[in-house]
Amino acid sequence: MKKATARHILVKTKEQGEDLKTKILAGADFAEVAKQFSACPSGRQGGNLGEFTPGQMVKEFDEVVFSGQLNTVLGPVKTQFGYHLIEITSRTE
Repeated sequence: MKKATARHILVKTKEQGEDLKTKILAGADFAEVAKQFSACPSGRQGGNLGEFTPGQMVKEFDEVVFSGQLNTVLGPVKTQFGYHLIEITSRTE
């Protein structure tokens, strides 16, 4: 069964997501940015969501996690909760 581990940062606006992505790509630590800015309780753990399988997350999130490039900051991805920056840390088929 497919499984993935990922971390994310949840923000209210696409613009904020793009701004934070720029900071991370310029060298800011993903986990520290998550702790400071993420609206999700996972932010306290640096955005770490642990391991999950397809269907456990909302559709838009799942699509990115199970098809996107590993260890790259992806997004902002819009869901019903807001905009996510996603980093897939591992995935098994």
